[in-house]
Amino acid sequence: MYKRLLFFCIVVLVSCSKDDSFEEEIIINPNASANVVGYLPQYKFDFNNNIDYCKLTHLNLAFANPGADGKLIIDDFNDIVVKARSDNSKIKIYISIGGGYLTDAQASIWSNSIDVKDNRPALINDIVSFVVDNNLDGVDVDLEWQYVTPGYSPFVIELKTALSAKGKGMTAALPGTTRFNNITDEALETFDFINLMAYDFTGPWNPTASGQHSSYDNAVKSINYWKNTVGISGSKLTLGVPFYGYDFSNSSNVTSFTFGQMVSTNNSYSEIDNVGMKFYNGRPTIKSKVKLASEQVSGIMIWELGQDSFSEYSLLKTIHNEYKSLGFKTTELCLD
Repeated sequence: MYKRLLFFCIVVLVSCSKDDSFEEEIIINPNASANVVGYLPQYKFDFNNNIDYCKLTHLNLAFANPGADGKLIIDDFNDIVVKARSDNSKIKIYISIGGGYLTDAQASIWSNSIDVKDNRPALINDIVSFVVDNNLDGVDVDLEWQYVTPGYSPFVIELKTALSAKGKGMTAALPGTTRFNNITDEALETFDFINLMAYDFTGPWNPTASGQHSSYDNAVKSINYWKNTVGISGSKLTLGVPFYGYDFSNSSNVTSFTFGQMVSTNNSYSEIDNVGMKFYNGRPTIKSKVKLASEQVSGIMIWELGQDSFSEYSLLKTIHNEYKSLGFKTTELCLD
C-alpha cells in the first residue's frame, strides 16, 4: 500500500462507523484548483463545434489502437485540436489508447505487443512518436478487464519512462471498485493521475438489476476503495461522472441514452435522476459529485462530452459553475 502523498494537501482523518464511508483524507488545496477531464470518442468528433473546451483542463481523444503494423489508428482529429487550443490555450490534450471494447484482432495485437517483452519497445516508440508528431500532451491508458494482460504493468512502466523523456504525461482510466490483478504497485505509481470510472455498476449486461448505474453512493464507494483499500492519494484521482444513462423499460433489451436526449424531451428532466425506468445523473446529482470531488480527489472526469445537452442545462456547464461556486479554479477562461 502506498504512502499517501500530500501534494499540497492537508490530511484529516475522520473515523466512521459505516463500511462504505470514508476514513477521510480531506484535500484542502491552497491553490483551490481542480482538473476537469473530458473524453471525446471518435464517433463523436462531429460534435467538436458544440463543446466548450474553455471549461476543460484535459481533453482525451478516444480511442487509438495499434494496427497490424503497430501504428496507432484513430480518425483525423486535427480540427478538434485546433479548436480546443484556440478556445483554451491551457488545455492538455491526450490520446487515449485501448478502450472498454476491442475487436478480437485488436485484442490479439495488444497482447502480442505488450506481453512479448521484445515487442514492447516498437509499440512504445510508435506511441511516443504519435504524441510528439501530433503535438499532444500525453497518453491516457484505457485498457480494461480482459485486455489488462500480464504485459500491462511492464508496458506502462516503460511507456512512462519514454514519455517523461519527452516531457509528456500519462494517465489511466480504471474501474470504480476493481483493481486488476495484472496491475502492480509500481505500475500504479507511474500514472500522473487515475480517472475513476465510477459508473456502469449495472447496465445491459445485467438486465434484471434495474436502477441507477452511477449513484452518489457509487461515487463514495469508488473513492473510498482507491484511497483506503488500494492506498492512492486523492491528489492522484479524478471522479468519473456519466453523461448518459440506461433504459430498463424492456429487460430483454436494455439500451443506453444520452443526457442530451433526456433534456431535449423535457427540460425538467435535467433536474432528476430517472424518468420511469430510465436512470441517469441529473444536474443536482452532478453538483453533489463535484462537491464530493472537491473534498476528496483532484477533479472530475467525464464520459463523454458528446452526450451532453448543449444548452443552458449542460452538465459540463454545471460542473464548471459548481467548481466556481466552491471557490475552485479550473481553467479561468470561460465567461459563463
